[in-house]
Amino acid sequence: MALTTELRSPPQLREVAGIPLQATTVDNWSQIQNFEAKPNDLLICTYPKSGTTWIQEIVDMIEQNGDVEKCQRAIIQHRHPFIEWARPPQPSGVEKAKAMPSPRTLRTHLPIQLLPPSFWENNCKFLYVARNAKDCMVSYYHFQRMNQMLPDPGTWEEYFESFTNGKVGWGSWFDHVKGWWEMKDRYQILFLFYEAIKKDPKHEIQKVMRFMGKNLDETVLDKIVQETSFEKMKENPMTNRSTVSKSILDQSISPFMRKGTVGDWKNHFTVAQNERFDKIYRKKMEGTSINFCMEL
Repeated sequence: MALTTELRSPPQLREVAGIPLQATTVDNWSQIQNFEAKPNDLLICTYPKSGTTWIQEIVDMIEQNGDVEKCQRAIIQHRHPFIEWARPPQPSGVEKAKAMPSPRTLRTHLPIQLLPPSFWENNCKFLYVARNAKDCMVSYYHFQRMNQMLPDPGTWEEYFESFTNGKVGWGSWFDHVKGWWEMKDRYQILFLFYEAIKKDPKHEIQKVMRFMGKNLDETVLDKIVQETSFEKMKENPMTNRSTVSKSILDQSISPFMRKGTVGDWKNHFTVAQNERFDKIYRKKMEGTSINFCMEL
């Protein structure tokens, strides 16, 4: 079986304004940039591996008033078009979004400077979820190991360097998070933390509900909390990506929904790596008021 890994021709990332992206996305760049947002669009924004699927399911459950059956209508990646997604001959994320009735919930991993301008011009609502850098790095590493559409991450040591230097898909975690954080008071942005949702899901889900202009009663809220727990979602074929072909996501290497915990970085970072990362972190995040929780 060792042969198959040798044969995998690693997909290469290409850059747009210094941000590494998948080649198919770059090929489709003008269509993405010219995307026409509508004022009632809700855009879910995240750096990769920061709880995207989780917040999607939360938003969908709120939208459907806690109706589990309605949330089973399609696999999660088809419910909310991914703006920069492109894999011809399949319809692109932009095309899927265009075909969707309003109000639309869309998603992206793009940093603020690459977002299609019409989102800002139409003063859309943005829902941003940030996850602490260390857990994010660990999760992204395992995701890249199993995702056949992304370059091979190499060893953990090698990946540590790539991630720290922003040489991964969608660029630097530091710039991404800082960019959205600095925008949060100038637009309709609800900025959430992965760790806070983990710690007090009901409180954070209530924030999302209010932000979406919905008002659901206590029993529905409790149901949403229950249905969007990691354990529930890991077993749900509509959210766990089990329907995706092994040639794209090889879950025998690592499950798409792996642990969903806070603090797993401690099982990966060496003492030296941790010290070095903390030093880099302080330098890169200097002057920003954002605070992350590293363990619960």
